[in-house]
Formats: sequence, structure tokens, C-alpha cells
Amino acid sequence: MNRRELLRGLSLAIPAMSRLYAAPATSPRLLIVFLRGGYDCLNMLVPYASDDYYALRPTIAIPKPPESLLLDADWALAPALATSVAPLFASKQLAFIPFAGTEDLSRSHFETQDSIELGQPIDHPDLGSGFLARLASVLTGRRAIAFTDSLPVSFRGGRDVPNISLKSVAKPAFDERQAAVLADMYAHHPLHAQVQEGLELRQQVSTAMADEMQQANRDAVTPKGFELEAQRIGRLLRTDYALGFVDIGGWDTHVNENQTLPANLDSLGRGLQSLARELGSEWANTVVVVVSEFGRTFRENGNRGTDHGHGSVYWVAGGGLAGGRVVGRQQRLQRSTLFQDRDLPVLNDYRGVIGGIARGLWGLSDSQLEAVFPGALPLDLGLI
Repeated sequence: MNRRELLRGLSLAIPAMSRLYAAPATSPRLLIVFLRGGYDCLNMLVPYASDDYYALRPTIAIPKPPESLLLDADWALAPALATSVAPLFASKQLAFIPFAGTEDLSRSHFETQDSIELGQPIDHPDLGSGFLARLASVLTGRRAIAFTDSLPVSFRGGRDVPNISLKSVAKPAFDERQAAVLADMYAHHPLHAQVQEGLELRQQVSTAMADEMQQANRDAVTPKGFELEAQRIGRLLRTDYALGFVDIGGWDTHVNENQTLPANLDSLGRGLQSLARELGSEWANTVVVVVSEFGRTFRENGNRGTDHGHGSVYWVAGGGLAGGRVVGRQQRLQRSTLFQDRDLPVLNDYRGVIGGIARGLWGLSDSQLEAVFPGALPLDLGLI
């Protein structure tokens, strides 16, 4: 038996799960959803009024969607989101921020992901401090959790934050033999009671999640991937967790993107619906921000895909949101306005976007915001 692995699993079980069945806390929550891979935002939020969009994407551009999916005079939703995201937008529980992103120009997945998660000026990064860790430090008395296999960069530094992998949450962390060995190991230790409590809590969670997975498998509109994970996230966020982070892979679309992107968008949209259902009345106190490290090139490449770009489109969702709008600084989207003749420019800095949302949720002071996003000006987009 790997003693270190067992102890690590137990250490996550106690802080992450001990409040699972606590009464809901009617206080603001913020969940960051990170789409790793750089998603093609222009085949999600379609610039249907741009002739250059269709000229430079001759095989992958989304045809002008029907009237029901037109959001305003410039933008429309891709048909893949018609049954999930469109209703959220229509009920003003969702907004989009185009031309959003970071000033990082590396176009490297790892560098840009880390840059965003650090949330610092790119010329003076502190690699040991993530922006969610700093936000957690100024939100006294509110707990944070990462729904990831390992602690993400955004929670690096600061106080201890539990992370829990959702991929195997329905499986017991320890089988009966391992649990017996661990219990015996601590039989005469001062932590015996805490260890025993942690084992029991882990088993309770495993049983509850196994039941939920079984129910989901019977429901044709509750498929897989993020939708299933979103149910688990909502189940945990109904406690007093104020901050959460989850990442979703599979968004790097260099080849034949229209064979994969619609399904990915459908899963993401259904996941947001699932999250809202699980949160119930607490959805009104929750804000979800969907980000990605960068967008894709305005032109399609020779493989019916797109390459690493710059500006992106962020999503902001929540039951109490003043949504139903495409917000933030914008400009006419055509070839002459592209960044370096290839990408969406960044007009809405991600640190200002998230900082403005955090200020709206918790009323943070200027000094608190400076601690979270040093040197950034919060943007008030009128959503909170």
C-alpha cells in the first residue's frame, strides 16, 4: 500500500466532503469553467453579419442561423446550442463577451493557460500565486474547491484548497482492505477519530454519486462528459463553497472541427442546464464564467479546422444575471480589423472582466481587487 497516496486521498476527503450535506448558504458563488485547448468561439457566437467571416471560412463557417438564434444585429448562436444555451440567453441568465482575453501573445496552450490562471501582469509573474487563491484569501470565511485531478494553477499559493477528481467520484477512494489497513495504522494515533470520520464521509459520497450516475444513465437528455460532471458540481456547490474551478479538454480544433465542435458545445450547454437544475434556488446566487486560453484564427486552415488565435468569447451565466445580451467593448468584425491580419483583437481584458464580476458579487474594495488582479481595472458590464 502506498501510504502517501492514501493519506493524500484522505486529506482531500475531509475538507472537500465534510460539508456535502450542510444546509445551503445563500451567498454569492463564482465558478470558473476553463475550456482547455482554445475553443473556436466564432463557430459558437456566429458573426453572421460579417461577409469576411464567410469568405475566409468557405467550408467551416456556420450558415446564417434561423431568426430564433439571432442575438442581435451582429451575432447569432450556433444551432448546436439551440436547445440548451438559447433558452438560458432568452431568460437573461446568460451573456456573452466577445473580443475577450489576455495580452499574452505566445499562442502556446500551456503558457497562455498559466498566464490566465496566474492573473498577473505578464511582465512580472509570480508563478506561485494564482488569482483564485488570492481571491479566496480576501473572501474571509468562504470556502473554495477545484473539481480537477490536481490543484490548478489558479489556486496555487494561499491557503489550502481541496481538489477532487470528478472522473472517478463514484468509485470508493479505498476498498475495504485499504480502509482497514489505514484505520489500523491510526488506531492509536491522536488523529484516529478524524481518519475514521474521513473514511465514512468518503463512503457516503461514493454511494450518493453512484446513485446519481445510475439515474443519469436512464435519462436520455443527461448524456456524458461535462453534463454529468456539472450535476456533481452543483451537488457540492449547494453547500457553502463560494469559489470553484473546473476544466474541460478537447477544444483544440486544427482538423475537421465541425465533426467535433458541435458535440462539444452541446455538452457544454447541457452541462450549464444541468448545473442550474442541481443548484435549484441557489442558481440565483451563482455566477459561472466560461473562459479559454485564446480563440482561433479568423481564417480556416487547409484541414477544415482553425489554428491558435488571440481574442475569444467568454460566457457569463447565472440565475440572477442581467443577461440576454452581448456585452463589452466591440468593433466591426471584418478582415481590416483583425489583430495581425489573423485573429480577433482583445478589447476586454480577462482580468478586468473577472475582477468586475467579483466586485459585483462581493462588493470588493479597490485594495482587495488590486490584491487579486494587480494593476487591472475592473470592468462593470452591468451583469451583476
